[in-house]
Amino acid sequence: MLHFPVLLEESVDFLLNDVNGHYIDCTFGRGGHSKLILEKLSKDGLLTGIDKDPDACEYAMKFQNDNFKIINDSFNNIEKYFKEESISGILYDLGTCSTHLDQPERGFSFNKDGPLDMRFNNKIGIPFSVWLENASEEQIRDILYKYGDEKHAKLISNAIVKSKIKNKITTTTQLSNIIKDIHPEKNKKIHPATKSFQAFRIFINNELEEFAESLKAAEKLLKLGGYIVTIAFHSLEDNIIKNFFKPSLVSFPKDIPINNKEEKKFKCIAKKVRASKDETNINPRSRSAIMRVFQKI
Repeated sequence: MLHFPVLLEESVDFLLNDVNGHYIDCTFGRGGHSKLILEKLSKDGLLTGIDKDPDACEYAMKFQNDNFKIINDSFNNIEKYFKEESISGILYDLGTCSTHLDQPERGFSFNKDGPLDMRFNNKIGIPFSVWLENASEEQIRDILYKYGDEKHAKLISNAIVKSKIKNKITTTTQLSNIIKDIHPEKNKKIHPATKSFQAFRIFINNELEEFAESLKAAEKLLKLGGYIVTIAFHSLEDNIIKNFFKPSLVSFPKDIPINNKEEKKFKCIAKKVRASKDETNINPRSRSAIMRVFQKI
């Protein structure tokens, strides 16, 4: 199973502003970014990796660096582990790790048959199949609209409900085939189930809400002058990033003769950085990646 960390050199170059600093890789995955960060840190620098996936944390045990540790938790809980304004840089490489898609038993891939699970931490919560068994057509449709921007959500949710009345939907290929069979755009290059699987994965892992919470915590933990590097793979993630880092408007009562002003907590250092052609040829997944870099001021 190969995992190619996206925008590796670019993200780490922006992130490391002090080789003696303390950094957090909020999405450790298979440690691609962490490995390069550790190569560039001095012996006094520190790196903490965080991942809610127990498999990722087990993989992190291969890292023998004295200045590295791994935490098995969601990144929305980072405030529990660090002091305010103690961190030099924080990295988010969002979405699913490519190794998840390579492991049928994890239930992320519509191309490989496996149990319909989709949880990043399969020791907490319920598999997606269990949720789906009890979900209404309206609930399914709303998730497809909200997290997948699936314009055929009504058609797909109706087909899913009709199918699960006859047989329980417990595998990835069952769900994938239901969507493929009724999808009006089945002849396009993109698999008809792509948006649906994205939507269901985001929902069952509470991805967007946890990311928004994590950014609030990251703001408190970051030192002045420190950097936050984000790599997003779809507009839902990227919109959270843009909205969080845009200047807030400070308004005054009408009877006070002072104009409203913008309050900036971060400076945008890099905006909408894309993977190179060489990288997208090696790793097609990187085509959709958007990197943004912000400095706390």
